[in-house]
Amino acid sequence: MNRLEKTCRTITGYFVLWILLFAGWSLWKPNTFLWVLPNIKWMLGVIMFGMGMTLSAADFQQVLRRPRDVFSGAAAQYLIMPLLAYVLARGLRLSDNLAVGLILLGCCPGGTASNVITFLAKGDVALSVSMTTVSTLLAPLLTPTLMLLLAGHWMHIDAAALFVSIIEMVLLPIVLGTTANHFFGNKLHRIQPLLPVLSIITILLIVGAVIGKDADRLRHMAPIVLAAVILHNGGGLLLGWTGGSALQLGAPQKRALAIEVGMQNSGLAVALAVAHFSPEAALPAALFSVWHNISGPALATIWNRRDPKNR
Repeated sequence: MNRLEKTCRTITGYFVLWILLFAGWSLWKPNTFLWVLPNIKWMLGVIMFGMGMTLSAADFQQVLRRPRDVFSGAAAQYLIMPLLAYVLARGLRLSDNLAVGLILLGCCPGGTASNVITFLAKGDVALSVSMTTVSTLLAPLLTPTLMLLLAGHWMHIDAAALFVSIIEMVLLPIVLGTTANHFFGNKLHRIQPLLPVLSIITILLIVGAVIGKDADRLRHMAPIVLAAVILHNGGGLLLGWTGGSALQLGAPQKRALAIEVGMQNSGLAVALAVAHFSPEAALPAALFSVWHNISGPALATIWNRRDPKNR
């Protein structure tokens, strides 16, 4: 193993520690990562391009082979998390910006980290990848529509502008990444191990920037925002598992569905919140990014020790 590979493994292997350190540093030195805020849009595009480079024709064929499981998972994603966010925003009486931010988080697709967590949890990785891909490709249509329906109570929602942003930040980079993988995959395979590291560094910078921007207010709002985030994540995991049971899926598939539903694309939520609402609206997604990278690996560790064939 060369030095570069060791460095990559150190960064990815201690992601939870890194994200806690970046969050803590941003509370202590709020100005450190503020330079990131104007650049979040293209930085997220880099992450999505990297996701596209991991996709191949086989991933899309998987969707066609198991349409019921894949689209049931995508439906659960866009029903459970948005409605749960709405209920929590009302029940916890969040401020307008925090309520919109939490609902925006709920209306985003599943996070790419869910695929890794599913693997660690001995879940159905192929199903996880397919659900993430489909929910991400549906985001330009469903995220603005759901925001218009659920968040309009708190403030005006420009669904058309959200649609354009998601096309620019998500769909276009994924298409470019997939195309690059198709035509130049053999030449680019050496850099593919670097893509997860690049994504992690980008997420760390984004989280640091958002927390630093509203560090003073976050110190006072942290308990209520953290409570909303933990309930949102935990509720998604539980309801995702319950949905899999209702569909009579096997244990590996239920694990994949639970993780897919419970883990959101918090990076996209942050980017959209900063671009269309306010840095305060990005706080739920920033804290969610910290929390679900703790709860996800913890759950994966528990499930990894239990044979899914016996569940």
